[in-house]
Amino acid sequence: MIRFLPLLITALTCSVALNLASAKSSSPPNVLFVAIDDLNDWITPFGGHPQAITPNLEAFANRGAMIFQNAHCAGPVCGPSRSALLSGFLPSTTGLYGNSQNMLHSELVQTHATLPEYFAKNGYHTISRGKIFHAHASKTGRDDGQWAFEEWLPRTKGVGVDRDGLYSRNQNIIAGQPGPPSEYTRRGGSEFAWGPTKGPKEETGDYRNAQWAAEQLQRDFDQPFFMAIGFSKPHLPFYVPQEFFDLYADVDVKANPIKRDDLDDILRPDGKPKFKPTDDYLWLEENDLIDEATHAYLAAVSYADACLGVLLEALESSPHADNTIVVVWGDHGWHLGEKLRFRKAAGWTEATRMPLMVRLPGMSGRQDSSRAVNLIDLYPTLIDLCDLPEKPELDGRSFGPVLADPTVAWDYPTMTVLREGGASLRDERWSYIRYDDGTEEVYDLLADPMEWDNLNIRRSPEVAAAVNRLAAVIPADFAPTGRNSKLADADKNSEWAKRIDPTLKPKRILSELK
Repeated sequence: MIRFLPLLITALTCSVALNLASAKSSSPPNVLFVAIDDLNDWITPFGGHPQAITPNLEAFANRGAMIFQNAHCAGPVCGPSRSALLSGFLPSTTGLYGNSQNMLHSELVQTHATLPEYFAKNGYHTISRGKIFHAHASKTGRDDGQWAFEEWLPRTKGVGVDRDGLYSRNQNIIAGQPGPPSEYTRRGGSEFAWGPTKGPKEETGDYRNAQWAAEQLQRDFDQPFFMAIGFSKPHLPFYVPQEFFDLYADVDVKANPIKRDDLDDILRPDGKPKFKPTDDYLWLEENDLIDEATHAYLAAVSYADACLGVLLEALESSPHADNTIVVVWGDHGWHLGEKLRFRKAAGWTEATRMPLMVRLPGMSGRQDSSRAVNLIDLYPTLIDLCDLPEKPELDGRSFGPVLADPTVAWDYPTMTVLREGGASLRDERWSYIRYDDGTEEVYDLLADPMEWDNLNIRRSPEVAAAVNRLAAVIPADFAPTGRNSKLADADKNSEWAKRIDPTLKPKRILSELK
């Protein structure tokens, strides 16, 4: 399997520099901001799985985009990752470490404009549909981040699964039938399940969101626009139309390599094992379904690719095609058997690395960069590209220099915050993980891109130097873990609860925000 390595950059960097200048021209560029939930590096431009079928993502890359081969999330699960990207502040700054914590309960977010709000404050028309912010229940209605946009529509619901083709660990169902008795069907998180939907793609939620966005791109806007569109798949459950399972009918789908003793060299300070295989992995293993789960994830990825294709085709035929910055991003990575686990919420590269692709107006030809960047950098980068007033208090930094020259000197490691006191660090060669209980891992990604050999127990001087350099990025102090959203919403008459009242126009007062 391919993982990020130093790349041979063949594109002309002077051409990229001209495109960067074009993006900051006197005519403000639009921004099309596309999130794809739980999309890992398996798509064609990133080479994570050799059997992935993602023609639209591949065409987007090849037509002209910067492909960030070493991009990582600020938090390895939906809520913290999206809260960090959209607020511009790391989880270690806000205390937003888990999905239960609503970003509106952070004082920083209450007083600072989120990414779309900052664009609205500075002359952009903001519009959104689909999953951009992480959703939270509230006493006054569901909080989907609607308060951050001038135009917002709720995400479209999908269609149900055909139970004759259902696989579900939680329900212990295999191909629509009860599976053998298992001790690994404990519930927790999103249901681990897959199967074909009852209806065609035209009736599914993400596809309908894509069609709606395609219609919006044909509009004439009085202002430059910031359009944020979120696709929910390949998030669990992997319920997608049968045609996307059938894409792989002639392909003998195989899981990526799995090392069964991969966790044995990850030991806590007391010498005991830090991790064990997850229920998802063990249920699939005992039923010989790991390859089938791989097929299902690939089908969901191909479905998301088809939805993106609707959107990109509409942009190309729109009056905005030549003056729109396009950002396509996943919110974190996703394990499919590696480290004997499925899902996310881990510090290994499979969970922290995700696709990030940026196209500037006038860009032609694919560019790749191995420079380490982070989703936390998107807010200041877009400010830079659109020539908006600087916002120096943000935690990220603009990677505009990398867009101008993918080989530019860039000695900035990237950090994924795991929880209070724990973090995962990357540069172009090394991976270092330090947990809040003192457990440590370090990997040489050039020699060991799958992170199979934990070098922590035998640190050479070179390894020790790498660890010291990366560990210096970890904050000396982490913000205390934020309040649980259910507790914080107890006062339904609070000012912040009112912001998401479904009976009111969902609009925060931008003049009061920094």
